[in-house]
Amino acid sequence: MERHELEIVIDQQGRVKVEVKGAKGPACLEYVELFEKNVGQVKSKTLTSEYYEPPRKAGLADAERTRARRGPGQDPSQ
Repeated sequence: MERHELEIVIDQQGRVKVEVKGAKGPACLEYVELFEKNVGQVKSKTLTSEYYEPPRKAGLADAERTRARRGPGQDPSQ
C-alpha cells in the first residue's frame, strides 16, 4: 500500500495548515474529513495536482474497512 502523510503546520497566530501528501484523487479529501472530525472546522481547501491524478490504491475508508474485518491486532504483514 502506498504511503500517505499529513503535514501539519501551526503558525504564530495559531492557524493550522494541513497538507495531504501521497493520496491521489478524492482519497485526500477523506483525510481532510477525518482531520475535521477530530480537530475542528476546515475554513478553506486547496486542491493540489495530486488530487487530479488517478488513485493507485484503496483510500482511507477501504483501509479502515479491511482493518475492521480482520479485527484488532491482526496485521498480515507481521
